[in-house]
Amino acid sequence: MAYILNIETATKNCSVALAKDGILVLHREVADQDYSHAEKLHLFIDELLREAGIAYAALDAIAVSQGPGSYTGLRIGVSAAKGLCYALDIPLMAVDTLQVLALGLRNLSLPGNARIIPMIDARRMEVYSAVFNAEFEKIREVRAEVITPESFQEWGGPIYVVGDCAEKCKPVLASDAIIFVEDVVFPSAIDMCGLSYESHKKSDTVDVAYFEPYYLKDFFFPSKS
Repeated sequence: MAYILNIETATKNCSVALAKDGILVLHREVADQDYSHAEKLHLFIDELLREAGIAYAALDAIAVSQGPGSYTGLRIGVSAAKGLCYALDIPLMAVDTLQVLALGLRNLSLPGNARIIPMIDARRMEVYSAVFNAEFEKIREVRAEVITPESFQEWGGPIYVVGDCAEKCKPVLASDAIIFVEDVVFPSAIDMCGLSYESHKKSDTVDVAYFEPYYLKDFFFPSKS
């Protein structure tokens, strides 16, 4: 039996899920335009464990969404996860944020030739994206790319696009092969549960001391001049 705490903070969604052997027990999440992760994350974790009647010491591992995504959001989630792992002396797993977002479609009946493209907004017309097949296996690596009318044409169809980019991408990606699933907007810790459990069974962990989020692009602090 394994209790795993899953933390997802790569986007506006501050999300925490407690799972037992990969099955969701309880979760807390809120998608806040003001990115209130610093204020909400530890509160959510405390509430979750208290309601579930699970002590911190009963946790077997922590899983964190590794990115790409918001620089600040990722830092908050990873810092919290590392702190818990140090304090509890338990392992840390890192989960692909875009795979988590793609798994928001896991309850849909997708055709076998479907392609799933999760996208996270990266400002202007740029997105972080990857391509998955109908079995949620990654078939194209994560990229930061500028969306044009020619984007993703090589994948045929149907293509299911999920994420927070529908408003800006719909006018550009006008192909009939592309379907925007607008009720799946942000990655959720709920969809981390199965992935983190599989990693735990294989002892697929990261070094707590040296692990860094996957930012994909270099982060530049704005000039004060």
